[in-house]
Amino acid sequence: MDEPGALSRGTAASVPALREVPEELSFEMFFEAERRQLFRALYLITGSTLDAEELTQDAFLKVWERWDRVQAMESATGYLYRVALNASRSRYRRLLLSAKHAFTTADVDIVDDPYRAADDRDAVERALRRLTPRQRAALVVSELLDLGSERAAELLGIRPSTVRNQVAKAHATLRTAMESDDE
Repeated sequence: MDEPGALSRGTAASVPALREVPEELSFEMFFEAERRQLFRALYLITGSTLDAEELTQDAFLKVWERWDRVQAMESATGYLYRVALNASRSRYRRLLLSAKHAFTTADVDIVDDPYRAADDRDAVERALRRLTPRQRAALVVSELLDLGSERAAELLGIRPSTVRNQVAKAHATLRTAMESDDE
């Protein structure tokens, strides 16, 4: 029988970012373990530091409000990403209805040719805009965060085959977009 307050073996796997499982996982520990990675994923999906920060805060607020239930889930991290990605998709749909959203990039120190670097960033942003939100999310979570299709599927709440399909479509779209920009 487990000691009172100890985590069961099933919940230890629910927080993959923590290497040692404390006797009781606090929300603050969960927040510190997941905050940066979630922000990075949302930044890559939205293209905006402001949107990514707001979505990160909103997702953690929703998780905090339900922390007593979330910490008992098999994958609290998966729930966090699902909440954040659903909010991102909802925001994207609202923005499409109201106006075209212009993606912004973070300030980057450019050593060589600042004009060429700006042109390159612009070409990549235009290519990324051609992706659907699902394609962009699948690409970011599975490849840019270096999670496999199985883990990405878990975080996105879809099947692994759907993740692979969306990533393949994203690659094709990006290839076509980048080739047309080169001409």
